[in-house]
Amino acid sequence: MYPSISIQRRQVLRALGLAAGTTLLPPVWAQGAAGLKNGRLVVVFLRGAYDGLSATVPYADPDYARLRPSTAIAAPDGSGASALKLDARFALHPALAPLLPLWHSGVLGFIPAAGSPDPSRSHFEAQNHWEIGVPGKSNAPRGWLNTLAEIGAGGGSAPLAIGVGEANPKILSGPVVVRLIPKGKSATQEGVLGNQRTRQALMDLYAGPDAVSSAFRQGADSRMSSAQELNQEMMASDNGAASAAGLLLDAQHLGTLMRNDRHLRLGFLSAGGWDTHANQGAVTGALSQNLAKLAQALVQLRQDFSESGDVIAVVSEFGRTAAENGTRGTDHGHGNTLWLIGNRINGGRWHGEWSGLSSGNLHEARDLPVHHDFRSVFSQVLRGGFGLADRQLQDVFPGATFDARLAGLLRPG
Repeated sequence: MYPSISIQRRQVLRALGLAAGTTLLPPVWAQGAAGLKNGRLVVVFLRGAYDGLSATVPYADPDYARLRPSTAIAAPDGSGASALKLDARFALHPALAPLLPLWHSGVLGFIPAAGSPDPSRSHFEAQNHWEIGVPGKSNAPRGWLNTLAEIGAGGGSAPLAIGVGEANPKILSGPVVVRLIPKGKSATQEGVLGNQRTRQALMDLYAGPDAVSSAFRQGADSRMSSAQELNQEMMASDNGAASAAGLLLDAQHLGTLMRNDRHLRLGFLSAGGWDTHANQGAVTGALSQNLAKLAQALVQLRQDFSESGDVIAVVSEFGRTAAENGTRGTDHGHGNTLWLIGNRINGGRWHGEWSGLSSGNLHEARDLPVHHDFRSVFSQVLRGGFGLADRQLQDVFPGATFDARLAGLLRPG
């Protein structure tokens, strides 16, 4: 992109966590585009394909327990060793119990058979499809949240989007400047920039008027200000106790930064460790532990994003097989549960089509089908909740169509 940059300068930038990221690229803003209406969107990506059939348990389906002799979650019976009843068909994994108040208050809903219509079972390909916003397409100059940030800016210059936990997620990559924060405790560390002499030497090196120097100064200032801001928040909230790690900590950081900078309207978080091919567990085990961490993070996000227009979405690249495998796990599947949280969401219920787990109704006789394209789900939210026009939605999700079966996904008004 900048052929005049020497290898040494690239190495310096990369060592500081500022190279090859969207924070270095010059902004390209929409001209005359209407900005997003009030509200914020946070996308939580569970990388590795989490098992939605254990999270939202179809306990009433006669094939569920048969297909999963060791990993099925027991039907609701009021004990701590069974699923938590949501309605006559679905229940919640007991590790997700902290989410029950959100369900009962009507702000949490889900779509049980959503995803990408592309049949790929490759993590790499499927994640790219989700992040680009075009099923079947693995390469593109930008991710769909970057496109949405351009539309939402409405001609402004302040960053609209922020990602916490990944160096350069594809979903945020592109020409529009975004804010990127490291994962976990490293987000509160200033790195080599915290040393005054080193910082001054680097700032002198990149003091010129060229685009690379300007980008470096912008990235350095962002890293310093973010670390200082989060350190102040952590000192106040920890009260001498150690913070929880992983997704919860990243969720706290995202909430802090988006609360302190109201220009930030789009947030992105991700968590790995969901590829449960072996020893998945049922009520207890590896998956249960991950779901408990997810529940804590979502409760935290709801506390920080509970204004009338805020929406939190929880997604994964694909689901897992309906039947467990020979190593008491589940393999790569197709359709999956997509979660939505927010006052605009018509919660306390699930939405869309559910055809059950009988072999004839499964995708390739093994997986949940994708009854609802993820692009249609997000288009519904962005059209009804954030006021995007159809032509803008096509910019974000080329080829997306309206799904009348999701007409009740949002509350009126």
